[in-house]
Amino acid sequence: MLHRILEQRLQKAVRALFPDATTANILVRPCPDPKFGDYQTNALMSVAKERKMNPRQLATDVLAKLDVADLCDKVEIAGAGFLNFRVKATAIAQTLEAAARGEHLFFTKTEKPRTVVVDFSSPNVAKPMHVGHIRSTILGDSLARILRTLGHHVVTDNHIGDWGTQFGKLLIGWKHHLDAAMLQADPISEMERLYKLVNAASENDASILEAARQELVKLQGGDEENLRIWREMIELSQHQFNDIYGRLGVKFDHALGESFYNPWLREVVQELREREIARETEGAIGIFSDGSLPPKEDPFLIQRDGEWQANPCLIQKSDGGFNYATTDLATLKYRLETWHPEEIAYVTDGRQQLHFRQIFAVFNRWHPEAKIKLAHVWFGSILGEDGKPFKTRSGETVKLFELLDEAEERAFKVVSEKNPEVSEAERKEIARVVGIGSVKYADLQQNRQSDYVFSWDKMLSLQGNTAPYLQYAYTRVQSIFRKSGEASLAENQKAKIELIAPEEMSLAKHLLNFGLILEAVAEDYRPNFLCSYLYELAGHFARFYENCPVLKAEKAERDSRLALSALTAHVLKQGLELLGIETVEQM
Repeated sequence: MLHRILEQRLQKAVRALFPDATTANILVRPCPDPKFGDYQTNALMSVAKERKMNPRQLATDVLAKLDVADLCDKVEIAGAGFLNFRVKATAIAQTLEAAARGEHLFFTKTEKPRTVVVDFSSPNVAKPMHVGHIRSTILGDSLARILRTLGHHVVTDNHIGDWGTQFGKLLIGWKHHLDAAMLQADPISEMERLYKLVNAASENDASILEAARQELVKLQGGDEENLRIWREMIELSQHQFNDIYGRLGVKFDHALGESFYNPWLREVVQELREREIARETEGAIGIFSDGSLPPKEDPFLIQRDGEWQANPCLIQKSDGGFNYATTDLATLKYRLETWHPEEIAYVTDGRQQLHFRQIFAVFNRWHPEAKIKLAHVWFGSILGEDGKPFKTRSGETVKLFELLDEAEERAFKVVSEKNPEVSEAERKEIARVVGIGSVKYADLQQNRQSDYVFSWDKMLSLQGNTAPYLQYAYTRVQSIFRKSGEASLAENQKAKIELIAPEEMSLAKHLLNFGLILEAVAEDYRPNFLCSYLYELAGHFARFYENCPVLKAEKAERDSRLALSALTAHVLKQGLELLGIETVEQM
């Protein structure tokens, strides 16, 4: 908010000197070190470089045209041409008062909304959703929430794995080994059993593998029986997806599976061949390097034995079948033609980095006219306490519904120990909110590109950078209003805010940066920035509450501090909601 006004005035001052200047990149950001000021810009150095000017002289000239006397105590030139802004306490207080009146919550919706497609979660039909799906699901959901809040038009698409070679084996299992009672009782486990049974048998018996291939060919050819079974598998799987997404509070605009794009696959290959982007290679069709990139940056080259060799992106197999690359290219074309996005973000694990580098490079050669940002938002792995991929004690992949059940059970135990007087129904509801929130936050607060160790004790702790700590911080603020007899922010909307104590000023300045943090998350696809911000906000509030009496203060000071407390609660709640995490009023 304040930084945005400073930006606008700075841009105006630059245009007063240079009417033809492009000022969109002249930005103001918080000072990394508060001793230099509250906000800072280094953008004048690039303007000076463009115009072959001395940057300090340019900064001096801009400063002479800059009108911020109502907002800043002083503006200083530093280094090679930085401007440092020290904001007046009155300007900060006025911004907080406007937020208390409901005019904003320290951010504004973008003036240039983009259409952004977020592709995330992507479970497979006939398989249980497992712990590996948690990262994509909650990361994608959080990014979609934040982009929407900033005013962008977001299309969420769950690209479900409902096609491919596994269905040949599943069809064999279904026709010859199906336990109907088990299918009714636990359909996902039964389909998983069938797949494992046939897959293991096919490793030792080529005839089973060939029979599975024939069933797949029949399915792809439109055989009525196989299509009926396949549709039933999808429907049974969808119940599981709906249950888990319901528990996680995740919704999608679309769930277009891989099978949706089948009608266009042949056309995609044909067009790429006609455009001479793809060519035949040992009976298959692939896309090779066009030599436009240095070898190290070229996704179609790989280094073997000290030499750069071809690493083509195959889009049709030698048996005529298509693969993930073909489907992803058809998906990309469909999204471009249907939703006209300026940006598509694919939220998948880091093992798919080369795949998406190739897909994006192929698409850029296929549609060079498309002005679109393609981003692979990749993430690392979840590890067990032993530093290896997180598994059950028996070595199985951890099923997602079991993980969520355990989170709620552990949270219920903690809540019951701390608040045995609360009714069981209330404890269960608190445990649900805290348990699910803990799993989400433990994942989101990591640098997404890092692996992290899954620890129940850490994620459920009321100390440190955890969901329970932040949820509890929110309830502590709410308890002030219960004690005061004032329900919420509504009764403090007209309060005059005075920032006298250093802890009040620190808390106020931190609140001002909420919008900047949301923009940074949207720009870099990193919700951990928001997690760190909220953790620091809770810390600022704790220091404020310790050092600045709220309810025992005189009326004017009391009203001011209640307003500051209410704004803190509002930002904590909104911030957690943007991470997909619920809050409760009491814990």
